[in-house]
Amino acid sequence: MKKIKTTTRNIKVKKVVSKGTHCQDAVWSWAIYVYWFIILFFIAATFYIIGRGHEFLKPSRNVVSEEVLKQAQDFVDSAKEKIVANDLDGAIVDLNAAIDSNAGANVYTLRGEAYMQMGDYQNALNDFDSAIEVDGMNAVAFYDRALLNMRLENYEAAMSDINNALAAQSMKPMDNLTLRDLYAKRGQLNLWQKNWQGAIADYTNSLARAEGSVSADVYAERAEAYTAMGMYQNAINDYTSAVRVIAEQIQATPTQEGRESQSSNAMSYFEKSAALNLQLGNNDLAKKDLESAYAIAAALNDAESLSRIQNLINGLNN
Repeated sequence: MKKIKTTTRNIKVKKVVSKGTHCQDAVWSWAIYVYWFIILFFIAATFYIIGRGHEFLKPSRNVVSEEVLKQAQDFVDSAKEKIVANDLDGAIVDLNAAIDSNAGANVYTLRGEAYMQMGDYQNALNDFDSAIEVDGMNAVAFYDRALLNMRLENYEAAMSDINNALAAQSMKPMDNLTLRDLYAKRGQLNLWQKNWQGAIADYTNSLARAEGSVSADVYAERAEAYTAMGMYQNAINDYTSAVRVIAEQIQATPTQEGRESQSSNAMSYFEKSAALNLQLGNNDLAKKDLESAYAIAAALNDAESLSRIQNLINGLNN
């Protein structure tokens, strides 16, 4: 009997132990779920807080950006005033500050123009490159770099820049540049490279544009291309047009030096027209051109030109 009781007790004990084990397993399983639930909750809460933090930061960033841009514009305005006053060193200092204030492509372009006026071509080139890197559709930056490459006699690079400036201006026009100016400059580049037909086409395209004002130089330079091609009458017509433009614009020229320079150009155009008329056998027209040139030389009190033109007129009379 004792053995049987002992066995029974053992069996009961085993049953009790078995129940305890299942309970512990169940409690442990629920603990794991709760543990992971808490972890996931904190992860989700963390991302939410970070996301909200970015949203709260956005308005303050916009305010800072506006303040920075306003500060940069103040430096740019000051630099422009100094450039007009020919204080290029002071302008560079202001533009450095503007660029440090995170300014855009136009500031690099303006500083490049200041460097180019100072003859610091390497820094000018670096700034034009930076402007184009910031804004690949900045027509003014391409145009200015073309002017610099023309000074450096890098004509192939200049032509590429002019073409890019024309494309950029057509797609994204800038107020301080016109297609008329761009075609005129490409015409000049073609003229220098003795691409007479290309020069004539570009000058003609420039003159056909409505924006901006007509330049006497465009007519005069197209006349040079016509002369090189033996189209003398076309060249004479263009020199006549160049003189007409000068006559129309000279009164609006603000300085005496500017008016004298334009008058001197007109005198030169009359002399060139006279030479072409002689080529065509139009001696009377040639003499008339020379007499007009002589009158301008007298008004300018240019003794050397007066002597030269008088000798030409005497030669025709004889």
